[in-house]
Amino acid sequence: MSSAPNVSDVSGVTPDGAAWLASAGPAPRGARTLWGGRPDAPVILPCGVVFDVVSVPAIFGRRMLDRLWEEGPGSGPVAEYRGRMLLFGAVGTAQRLPALLRWEEWGAHGSRTDGVPPLLCHGAGDAVTVPAPAGPARPDAGSPARWLVAPDSRSPWLPGPEVLLWAAVRAARAARAAVRISIFPPADRDANVYDVSRRR
Repeated sequence: MSSAPNVSDVSGVTPDGAAWLASAGPAPRGARTLWGGRPDAPVILPCGVVFDVVSVPAIFGRRMLDRLWEEGPGSGPVAEYRGRMLLFGAVGTAQRLPALLRWEEWGAHGSRTDGVPPLLCHGAGDAVTVPAPAGPARPDAGSPARWLVAPDSRSPWLPGPEVLLWAAVRAARAARAAVRISIFPPADRDANVYDVSRRR
């Protein structure tokens, strides 16, 4: 079983990882040149070429990431941008995952995923803001984009739609279980009720 990534290290994009990211754009050399002069500059890259992206609210995304690393195969690159987590997946994920979510009745009232946030799938024709390879110039500056799991090779492993669905369903179950936990157990309708004020 893989150990969880060190999420405090947001500047772990290797030169090979940066080359992989740049290969998604129409001008890979231009992106590498930009990063050579400004390694703290985020860039917008198209999806559907070398990766798709699933975007979820950060808290739910953290639950998904925990499931992927604690119970599953791990994750591909993961970034955070303006309160949303971007999970990089295999090309085709954005096309297939919505059908799998419908099959699971994702978010439907009364289903096991009732009340969970929608997953936004970005594939061919979409683009996402990718954090800078070097991380923000000043970590305390509150940059809206940062890496949680940085790309480190020219061909990183990317989860497919089934793996991301599995993580989302597991995270939804964990979220529902957390909501049900209370310091007061639910009332037992068949329990005897005693008037303790009548004690002798």
